[in-house]
Amino acid sequence: MGHKTHPVGFRLGVIRPWQSVWYAGKGYRDLVQDDVKVRGLVRGKYGEGDVARVEIERNANQVTVTIHTAKPGVVIGRGGQRVDELRNLLEKETGRRMRLNIQEIRQPELDAYLVARNIADQLERRVAYRRAMKQAVQRTLQSGARGIRIRCAGRLGGSEMARRETERQGRVPLHTLRADVDFGRAEATTTLGRIGVKVWIYRGDVLPERAERPAAEKAKAPVAVSVGEAAAPAPSLALPVGAVSTPEPAREVAVAPGETAGVPPPAATAPKPARARPARPRSPRPKTEAKAETPTETPAAAGPGEAPVAAGEAKPRAPRRRPSRPKAAAEAAPA
Repeated sequence: MGHKTHPVGFRLGVIRPWQSVWYAGKGYRDLVQDDVKVRGLVRGKYGEGDVARVEIERNANQVTVTIHTAKPGVVIGRGGQRVDELRNLLEKETGRRMRLNIQEIRQPELDAYLVARNIADQLERRVAYRRAMKQAVQRTLQSGARGIRIRCAGRLGGSEMARRETERQGRVPLHTLRADVDFGRAEATTTLGRIGVKVWIYRGDVLPERAERPAAEKAKAPVAVSVGEAAAPAPSLALPVGAVSTPEPAREVAVAPGETAGVPPPAATAPKPARARPARPRSPRPKTEAKAETPTETPAAAGPGEAPVAAGEAKPRAPRRRPSRPKAAAEAAPA
């Protein structure tokens, strides 16, 4: 069976930040348990407030909890009463000093978890699953998404056998790291069982930010040189006066035809003898042996009482006698 990579975890450190920002040595296990407990308390207390995600950042003195929600008024409450209640609850459960930040989500149609939670709520209210999926696709694309994919699995429509249904529109590149793909899932608890909802939303490409200094600024940057470091003088390339001799002018000399002007003729070199090539030995031919003549068998003389056998005829074979069984030398005497 194939396993699908989580789109959010696949892009951590590239275009997605971590939802828990802290460092721990030996107490790593305790901090992870605290994070799980904090997220469970927040979602349990504000389940109707459409809480998309909870980010936790730990410092030396306090813990900062950022709640991303589509309904900040429900989370804050009248005069901040519900925020104070949540802060006291978290400090009591974890034993640490808490600071809460409420962040509003401007477009909940582009958040995968909120879309999945909306479809699950409609399925619990007995809305047809195809209608809920198509409406979610239309609203997401109208909000500016590049693509969306929704999958519902379970006893859809009250069927006896569970199955999966998928609604897809646009493109959702799962293996492109620069693609901003959000993923969320939710469960709908119905009288016939649970129905799982998964949502993938492609919101466009996001290039990772890199702090690069322009090349022009690098070229204009001054170079610091210490006062004590003086540049060494370059070595002189001038030569002394008498080091270079003046070439003499060329003179014309009359030369008779057939002679050379003071240049001895090249010595005549004897031609090299041609190197004889060794003869290739020939392998002797195998001698054919003369075939020995096979003497013709002469028919043997016929014995007495036998008919003569002509040459070339086979001698009739005598019948073979069966040896007689020897008799007992003596019979046993009667007692």
